[in-house]
Amino acid sequence: MSAASSYLNSPPAARIRIVLVGTQHPGNMGSAARAMKTMGLSRLVLVAPEKAPNLESYALAAGADDVLGEAATCQTLAEAVADCRLVLGCTARSRRVALEELLPRDAAARAVGEAAGGAEVALVFGRERTGLSNDELQLCHAAVHIPANPEYSSLNLAAAVQVLSYELRLALLEREAAGDEAAQGGERRDPPASHAQMEGFFAQLAETLDAIDFHKGRAPDSAMRKLRRLYLRAGLDEREVRILRGILADAQRMAMLAGEKRGSA
Repeated sequence: MSAASSYLNSPPAARIRIVLVGTQHPGNMGSAARAMKTMGLSRLVLVAPEKAPNLESYALAAGADDVLGEAATCQTLAEAVADCRLVLGCTARSRRVALEELLPRDAAARAVGEAAGGAEVALVFGRERTGLSNDELQLCHAAVHIPANPEYSSLNLAAAVQVLSYELRLALLEREAAGDEAAQGGERRDPPASHAQMEGFFAQLAETLDAIDFHKGRAPDSAMRKLRRLYLRAGLDEREVRILRGILADAQRMAMLAGEKRGSA
């Protein structure tokens, strides 16, 4: 079976992963696994945890030993979400990285919609004390904010995972009740572009804009952030990314020829 047909034949819940970044307390990994399993989720990814899962982790998993035991471990967030089409970062509002903000229910609906269309989806949770860094948030397509009591907004990591897992459960049940075919509105002809493919496109886009002197001496960061949001909203598939990268390659080639022509004049 091909990779494309394999992901289309698996249920949406199987394409949704919970990613914990830099977890400091092993017990929180077990509690998060328990929160996931109660809502029918099973894919846990640990990114550079300070300590590996231990006896405390399994004790707090309370029967979700399979979710915790089968958790993948990665060194970086980029590695953990490389094959994802949608990456949602769970964070507080006060950040310098400008991202679309979603409530948990809206985030769950979008995540399940993408997963039902065949895409891999990640919901990312940061460190207990400091959350996700700005560089890590830059890898996310949107931010998820839990509207807790502003006078006491401190939310335990596992509790945050439980809130999002619950909303995902509701969205999955709603889609199941509506019928996959009617809710999905037709299958994609091409697989959605992965996170790694989009990051490769963005890197080539940045190189091309430099090659054609698009920025005219201005700092490129602002323009690239806006372009990232524009292309991420478009929901590109693999074929569309290949077309765009072909256009960029031709633009780079023409810029190089123009530079050689000026140099020989």
